[in-house]
Amino acid sequence: MSRAHAKAKAKAKAQVTGDDVRRIALALPDTTEKIAWSMPTFRVAGKMFATLPEDETSIAVRCPKEERDELVLAEPDKFWIADHEAMFAWVRARLSALDKDELSDILADSWRQAAPTRLLEAYPELGLPPAD
Repeated sequence: MSRAHAKAKAKAKAQVTGDDVRRIALALPDTTEKIAWSMPTFRVAGKMFATLPEDETSIAVRCPKEERDELVLAEPDKFWIADHEAMFAWVRARLSALDKDELSDILADSWRQAAPTRLLEAYPELGLPPAD
């Protein structure tokens, strides 16, 4: 096995943890962590965009309902909808099924959905959500 292949394989197996969620979420502009419902929640400008439920083995993030339903159908081992969140635009993802790049993308996407326009405009490198 080549060194590059071994490195890629090791990276693929790296377990994503609650600490990774914290580090990535808190690196997003104007983000704070607050305990609510006995779990860590992450907020941008006071508006929640992610939580760490289930003993920090999953995340819940904002996701438009249409996209959420497609994610759950396409990857049910990775994504699901908690019963109490079914009416809301949130989806759950198992940390064990994510890599760090995917986690970063998911958290940034959720952050964009909650961030006020002033932050979206101030941080264009985070990308604006596609216009409808």
